[in-house]
Amino acid sequence: MQESADLFGEKERYVKGLVKVVIFHNEQNLYSVLKVRVHETSEDIEDKEITVTGYFPLLHEDDTYTFFGSFTNHPKFGLQFQTEHFRKEIPQTKEGIIQYLSSDLFKGIGKKTAEAIVEKLGESAISKILQNPSILDDIPKVNKDKAKQLVDALISHQGLEQIMIALNQFGFGPQLAMKIYQTYQDETLTIIQENPYQLVQDVEGIGFVRADELGEHLGISGKSAERIKAACHYNVEHLCLQEGHVYVTTEQLIVKTKELLDHSKKETIHESDIANEIIALGEEGKMIVEENRAYLPSLYFAEQGLVKNINKILDQTEYEDLFPESEFLLSLGNLEERMNVQYAPTQKDAIQKALMSPMLLLTGGPGTGKTTVIKGIVELYSDLHGCSLDPKDYKKEETFPIVLVAPTGRAAKRMSEATGMPAVTIHRLLKWNGADGFEHDEENPIAGKLLIIDEVSMVDIWIANQLFKALPKEIQVIMVGDEDQLPSVGPGQVLRDLLASQVIPTVRLTDIYRQAEGSSIIELAHDIKEGRLPQNIAAPTSDRSFIRCSQAQMKEVIGKIIQSALKKGYTAKDIQILAPMYRGPAGIDQLNKLLQELFNPKASSKRELNFGDVVYRNGDKVLQLVNQPDSNVFNGDIGEIVSIFYAKENTEKEDMIVVSFDGNEVTYTKQDFNQFTHAFCCSIHKSQGSEFPIVIMPIVKGYYRMLRRNLIYTAVTRSKKSLVLCGELEALEWGITNNESSERQTSLMLKLGADQLKDSELDELQKQLPFPLEDANIGMENVTPYDFMEASEI
Repeated sequence: MQESADLFGEKERYVKGLVKVVIFHNEQNLYSVLKVRVHETSEDIEDKEITVTGYFPLLHEDDTYTFFGSFTNHPKFGLQFQTEHFRKEIPQTKEGIIQYLSSDLFKGIGKKTAEAIVEKLGESAISKILQNPSILDDIPKVNKDKAKQLVDALISHQGLEQIMIALNQFGFGPQLAMKIYQTYQDETLTIIQENPYQLVQDVEGIGFVRADELGEHLGISGKSAERIKAACHYNVEHLCLQEGHVYVTTEQLIVKTKELLDHSKKETIHESDIANEIIALGEEGKMIVEENRAYLPSLYFAEQGLVKNINKILDQTEYEDLFPESEFLLSLGNLEERMNVQYAPTQKDAIQKALMSPMLLLTGGPGTGKTTVIKGIVELYSDLHGCSLDPKDYKKEETFPIVLVAPTGRAAKRMSEATGMPAVTIHRLLKWNGADGFEHDEENPIAGKLLIIDEVSMVDIWIANQLFKALPKEIQVIMVGDEDQLPSVGPGQVLRDLLASQVIPTVRLTDIYRQAEGSSIIELAHDIKEGRLPQNIAAPTSDRSFIRCSQAQMKEVIGKIIQSALKKGYTAKDIQILAPMYRGPAGIDQLNKLLQELFNPKASSKRELNFGDVVYRNGDKVLQLVNQPDSNVFNGDIGEIVSIFYAKENTEKEDMIVVSFDGNEVTYTKQDFNQFTHAFCCSIHKSQGSEFPIVIMPIVKGYYRMLRRNLIYTAVTRSKKSLVLCGELEALEWGITNNESSERQTSLMLKLGADQLKDSELDELQKQLPFPLEDANIGMENVTPYDFMEASEI
């Protein structure tokens, strides 16, 4: 066995060689593909060059490394080596070390300085410097700046090896180990050994249980303050991100944390121990504790910021008397005549309030005329302010006064089609730069005089705060949405809270205008909204049908529906299947496999690539799963695979898939294929903000955990022309009557002042109580962590 492998045990497989070329390097996750000229290996292989893959910082070409891991035989590319950890090989002679230290790797170290170092420290110079950097103080030619640069570079090239080996011994795979190293750099091992629970807060993908196992391995006490803090932080983050809360009550947090800590049965943890650490987290600024509410700082400040900026806009008073009512009515009459429409009283009220208020909430279900009102607002704003609605009429330096935005690309496209004006996503409006944040903020607000935000029910507290803090003070804001739809995927329930606060002028559209077109879908949606299942639900109409079938029959039934639609000339772009769950025989994953073979079957003329157990081929309909601002594609966008390139055909030597999102072509290499998935069938949550000509919705008892009124309502309202429900009538009835959607804990309404009773209301309440109001102790409004501590501890 060669010396390079002896250090790691006889069974470890390795490849030692010169890096000839870095074929691919992903700067985000550090996944790399290298071509290496083999010097020696643990195996007898004929290849003089081999492809090495793994997670590395950018390695230097023409340098020698030893890679440890395993050999694999790729069906297309032959023998490859998958790396678990690696090390940079350093010269073993004085001449080699001098040449190494005076190379471009070490800025500021010339040949004479390198010679002085080697003359003083000998052939083991590098290991001596790594063990004791202060040893360089005795070398005259090396000042403090040069010494620091040299040590930092050595740690970068040599210290990483030790870190990766240690992380591997702690049970972290190469990808996660590299993510940890990216976070802490050369302090990695120190931080892990001193406080492994820090990983829970700092490194995505490491939960409390994983960190707790590491803590136990390192001998950390079960009652450690850092362990309890990590469990508290994990619970707040988990509950907020998974259930949409903005805060967790301290009582809930203590109970959940005790359950989590007691699960390992290390030592008994008392509620007072947890309360102490919640207080400590608050003092450290890692958690915000306000009365009985515990927040992640980002959520707390997002809510605070949104309140501040809403109030800033509401404080404007110049719009109230901007136009005499007679002028408004005259313009409205001219608009009705020009557009050949007759606005209903509530629609007129909405248009007037929008133009004469700094802010308006406009809400209503399908067919109630929200789009008609938006058109009216835009047209009347143009008439009354004397401005053009054609962007071409404005010079480059002039500001187009009306800004239309929506949370998703598809919702923005619908908005643009409805108004005939440009509309963009919120992320694009704010110029999101990924890790660098948003270009527009309070220091650099957007330009515009009137902002209309559609599909506000989809907006979470984080993006709402980012949007409102980027608004100039002199702007009118109209928020449009349907309060009965599913809430945002992210934390908060912004639309509901704003409506409940009653501090913003609001118009609720309730009359159904599209019913005249004979839409039984809209009628069904409003029945569902009221918790009713129509008696004639099983009777087919011109635009709606219900097909009874069991869960076991679902794939066959959907297959027949699709085949019938295809014969009539419909395509995958016309038809969207919506389901509430990914797993199970009637889940999204299984349905997508079926639907791919129906809509886009395998053919010799179609290229395809495997990714795990999924096959992607030209013509597939796919759904973007993450925001990718550099490519102008965002979570929820639907596109089509238009090209597939095999690794042997391109200079990057990587498999590639090109997806077109309404003409915007985005190229993905294989390690990014997890950023999208098939979209023949997608989740109801992902369909928000979209409409489809035909919607097919399977609904069976197997979905019972997900079936809620707002979920079914959201699915039904995605359909424009035709709706097919298939499954079990009992499951549909159960879902419609089940309105127990989990309440999200938010304090936006509270902070907007909705809970402040007026003096007259307090006087009236006082008359109804048998005791003075100031002496009443109602509920647990002022519970704090201190209430769970012994008196002696306070």
